[in-house]
Amino acid sequence: MAKKALLMILDGWGIGNHTKSDVIFSTPTPYWDYLLNTYPHSQLQASGENVGLPDGQMGNSEVGHLNIGAGRVLYQDLVKINKACADKSILENPEIVSAFTYARDNGKAIHFMGLTSNGG
Repeated sequence: MAKKALLMILDGWGIGNHTKSDVIFSTPTPYWDYLLNTYPHSQLQASGENVGLPDGQMGNSEVGHLNIGAGRVLYQDLVKINKACADKSILENPEIVSAFTYARDNGKAIHFMGLTSNGG
């Protein structure tokens, strides 16, 4: 007989700090408690670099589901751009090289810019 596994995703449900302000901890959850006491389980990290976001940035449903489905870290756009700048691979990006080459060869200006914020 094959072993069975269940992946249960409960958006908005988390393992908190077990204080009075922790609603899940403060609420009776008999079935949840039964599951935790009866079956193996694991706690996943769902923010920052663990899910391809900048270090310290809070995760969300989208990145959590993407990473669980992929089974590996999927870097989000901001992290991809930061990594490409850090290792200078952005200088080999075909679209960027093409734009700068065109501007140079045709006496045009390039306005290379992006949004700046702490978000991702």
